[in-house]
Amino acid sequence: MQRLVTTLLNTGLAITTALALSTQAYAQNESSNNDALDAIVSPDIERRVITEDMLDSEDWEVGVYGGVLNVEEFDSNLVYGLRLAYHMTEALVLEINLGSSEVGDSFEESLDGGLPGLNSDDRKYSYYNISYVYNIFPGEIFFGSNTAYKTDIYLMGGLGNTTFNQNDFFTFSVGAGLRFYLTDAIALHATLKDHIYDSDVATVQQVHNIESTLGLSVYF
Repeated sequence: MQRLVTTLLNTGLAITTALALSTQAYAQNESSNNDALDAIVSPDIERRVITEDMLDSEDWEVGVYGGVLNVEEFDSNLVYGLRLAYHMTEALVLEINLGSSEVGDSFEESLDGGLPGLNSDDRKYSYYNISYVYNIFPGEIFFGSNTAYKTDIYLMGGLGNTTFNQNDFFTFSVGAGLRFYLTDAIALHATLKDHIYDSDVATVQQVHNIESTLGLSVYF
């Protein structure tokens, strides 16, 4: 009986030892397989470090602009103005523009020697308008592989007043532009706008005065 018990104990010990050795060997083999798999599927990639320049959170924008104004049936002339804008959201902006110019000769003046009554005061051209601006394509412009500048392509439309020939004309304005952020608080603008109103100055009834400008603005 004692011999039987001893045999059973020895057999159980042998089985336990074999299972332990088998488990250890399996674990080592599994670890080796995982290491080999990691070496295959984990490429050695050097990650670029990107520093993101956060834009200021100021909502107000003020700036100046200048460019060319083409008054229908008159020469193209220099125009300059002021811009004040409030950024209601990231996409929607409320903007006020004040502009001034001095109109040159009309086509009739250049051909027939002048329009009666169109003196220097009559040639003064000024306007103001209040517009909604909608950023339709916010994006970035890249310079090289490490520098990017934020941009906005926008559409605009509004109402206002034009003073020309010492008369006031209710004016619609529509246009589009590009806003280019030089820094987090300074932006460049390139804008194309059409001022539309009914006029009795020359022979045209409804006029389209096209204005193209470049401007600089700051946020506060």
